[in-house]
Amino acid sequence: MFFMVSDRNKNPKGLGPDHAPLSFWTATAGPLNKINSWKEVSRAVFKNQLLRQAEKFPDIQDPAEHEEQKHVTFFVHGYNTSWAEAADRYTALCEKLFTGNESLGVCAFFTWPSDDMTLGYYPDRIDARKSGPDLADVLSDLYDYLQNQEVVAVEQPQKKCKAKTSIIAHSMGNFVLQKAMQLVWTRKNRPLLLSLANQLLMVAADVDNDLFKGGENVDGSDGDAIANLSYRITALYSGRDAVLGMSAGLKHFGKRRLGRSGLDRTYPVPDNVWDIDCSNLFAPGQKNIHSGYFYEDRTMELMRHLLRGVDRNVLRAAGFVPTPLSGVEKAAVAEAGLAPASVNP
Repeated sequence: MFFMVSDRNKNPKGLGPDHAPLSFWTATAGPLNKINSWKEVSRAVFKNQLLRQAEKFPDIQDPAEHEEQKHVTFFVHGYNTSWAEAADRYTALCEKLFTGNESLGVCAFFTWPSDDMTLGYYPDRIDARKSGPDLADVLSDLYDYLQNQEVVAVEQPQKKCKAKTSIIAHSMGNFVLQKAMQLVWTRKNRPLLLSLANQLLMVAADVDNDLFKGGENVDGSDGDAIANLSYRITALYSGRDAVLGMSAGLKHFGKRRLGRSGLDRTYPVPDNVWDIDCSNLFAPGQKNIHSGYFYEDRTMELMRHLLRGVDRNVLRAAGFVPTPLSGVEKAAVAEAGLAPASVNP
């Protein structure tokens, strides 16, 4: 089953480029880029159907098997993306990670009114900022549910959650998420002990690369909010990303892009934040790196292991993060039972 939340306007061809009140949609089959495949439902029906999907997940009791636990994942697309293109990206993600025997669980996507204009960087950034509160409403509901389930699980352990929650944000969708997470954190009195997202993947993030410069300090910044609402944050980046090169050129101010340059290491970063240079995971002649993360088998396999919660040192040792292997890392990969990836240098 497929799930969509949108703050785009409705039109006969689907969902448009203008801002509108939140709407909720479900589908049982594709093509997902055709609006007739979707059924608009109420917020309550959407929530109940999503929960019913999660209730079907296996009940993983052994903490040592936590990596096998299924996910409820939210995907937020990037800029210069029509609704149909966003639906295509969502379809590709579902086909790679959320279908078949190896499915990680269920994925829903949040589609915001990107203008689908090649030169629409500034209009899209405005729309992204406007969409932050809408995504915050959705994530606030999720936070409230998780908080309530923690209380229930203490008294009735058999009712504990069967799913982890994760978020994948692409490109300027990370800016939407950045603003949404700040609002959620503020509304919930800046909690420090409950994670909204078990795993957050910031893919080709079109945000400042010093977003997390507060380090472990509680400074109330957007990066502080994201770090405190997430168990682990992974930024996937590449200096070969020409789209983010254009983004930096259009700005003429601020910092380099996280998705092009990686974390600004002149500042401390929170311990639960790290980055991966994915440049070598793409073929030498590949041009569309910015969107290629969702179509390259090696980056999708990396995302799979990241969502499962595989330790970062084990991922390095297995070659999914292309760095030299130390003796300790070689032992770790053998213990984990992962086959070394072909990209390991």
